[in-house]
Amino acid sequence: MMIEKLNDKEAICITTLFIMGSTLIMGIGGRAENNSWISAILGMLFALPMVLIYSRIISIFKGKDLFEILELVFGKFIGKFIVVLYIGYSFLLGSLVVRNFGEFVDTLGMPETPMFVINFTLGLVCVNAVRLGIETIGRACAYFIPLVFFILINVQILAIPEFHFDYIKPIMYKGFMPVLQAGYYAFSFPFAETVILMSAFFTLKSKKSARKVYLWGLFLAGISIVVLTLRNVLILGNSIDMYYFPSYIAVGNISVGNFLQRLEVTVVFVFAIGAFAKSSMCLFSACRGFQRLFKLDDYRSVAIQVGLLMVYFSIIVYGNIMEMKEWAEIYSYYVIPVQIVIPVILWIVAEIRKKSILSSTNCA
Repeated sequence: MMIEKLNDKEAICITTLFIMGSTLIMGIGGRAENNSWISAILGMLFALPMVLIYSRIISIFKGKDLFEILELVFGKFIGKFIVVLYIGYSFLLGSLVVRNFGEFVDTLGMPETPMFVINFTLGLVCVNAVRLGIETIGRACAYFIPLVFFILINVQILAIPEFHFDYIKPIMYKGFMPVLQAGYYAFSFPFAETVILMSAFFTLKSKKSARKVYLWGLFLAGISIVVLTLRNVLILGNSIDMYYFPSYIAVGNISVGNFLQRLEVTVVFVFAIGAFAKSSMCLFSACRGFQRLFKLDDYRSVAIQVGLLMVYFSIIVYGNIMEMKEWAEIYSYYVIPVQIVIPVILWIVAEIRKKSILSSTNCA
């Protein structure tokens, strides 16, 4: 089997686009209304210790993915049970991202097109990317990310005439608790979802790369999300929580004279790139998990089957766009074990027993 390697630049691009993912169009911290940009900052700060834990685990077990590490630390029986949990989480998250993209296109772009067609198209692209390997996904992300930032920066500049700075006031008029709660939602979606990337960063070349990749990805994506959230607040004000896709609505208000309009098309392009990067990594993680669980020779052998199941599940995961909004709140509590509890326990046990674990692995 061919050995795959990611350089730091490609891994940073994957992390950045993964975090941005559907957040660019779904928004973040909406329940905090005009304070949602503060919630975005809190979410990024809450995620900082967790990404340091993720990177530390990868550094201790260099060359091993999340699923191998789980079995090494927790043993075969408990380890396999936790592996199943992370396979389920990767599969669910990938399905949700595909559904978010399908819901967006179906609601605002092609309402007469069956959602299955939209989801199936994205699913096929992701399956093809996973079958080509993590290096191909990394190179694709590195190719697209300059274009993504070029669009985001230019749209941000063009949006300045539409800003209403009085919309940002009063700050925390309902107190700090709603902002804090929205900050936790921002932490769980999207920042702490990077736990899934532990299944891919065994391909990094250096032990120090994991921390660098995670911190740079968190910084680039976090700053972008905070700035875009602030833009949405300055254009939409307290009504930001009323919209399912606030970024699309905010950019739709931008008009430069009579010749530069309909800039929301650029948002669709950026969202498509983010959705591709995030759902591809979720599919990759799920396939790596199945490879470990069933001792397959290559994770690519199940990419088509898992990808098609992911597309199917994206259709049935909830009934309509209102349920999608409600699911976002439940999701933040459902993921506590996989995003926080298990990684923290894994890190503590790994730090205590790393010498014995690594020595037994070397002997084997």
